[in-house]
Amino acid sequence: MSKKSSSVRRPVKKGGKFFPALCNIIGTLLLLLVIAVSLPLALPRFLGYEAYHVETGSMEPAIPAGSLVYVDPVLPRTLEPGDVVAFYSNETVITHRVVENHYFFQELLTKGDANEKEDINPVRYDEVIGRVTVHFPVLGRFLSVYAMPVSKVYLLCLAACGVMLNVLAGRIRVRHEQKFREQLEEYDRRRAKKAKAEMEEVYK
Repeated sequence: MSKKSSSVRRPVKKGGKFFPALCNIIGTLLLLLVIAVSLPLALPRFLGYEAYHVETGSMEPAIPAGSLVYVDPVLPRTLEPGDVVAFYSNETVITHRVVENHYFFQELLTKGDANEKEDINPVRYDEVIGRVTVHFPVLGRFLSVYAMPVSKVYLLCLAACGVMLNVLAGRIRVRHEQKFREQLEEYDRRRAKKAKAEMEEVYK
């Protein structure tokens, strides 16, 4: 009586998808968060603009306190009355509106919209940063937080975590595929061994 050989089942790829997919999703979300936070500052600077935080309400209601303003560097002599400009005043950046441009003296007479009187000191051409082209309320407060060194460290850590989670997901997938290939190879060896045993049994 011949001995019945055990059956050999082909391995089926199971699981191994949820955790890598979760890592990919979280990692991608972290990277997108870092990009979304950095884009309002990085993109304008790449295009040649500078961004500043308006801390006071001297330009309200046109530009509320806490706004983020984008400044386009321009030649001071091209500025006209009504233009909103950013300029240095005792190492502080001020955003006010041009009242007069004194080309001969190379200086601007400025005024905050919310102020009753014009600024006491005229703005010299060499103090002018540029013309304010666009502003966004509230985002300036975010800028002040983003500019802090500790905030940049946090963003760098978030970006690093996002990259590592995506790398981890890739490695898990590779390991799972390798394990499945090893199971297939073992299945082929066992099937070949079984076929050989059956042939030997037939010719006994």
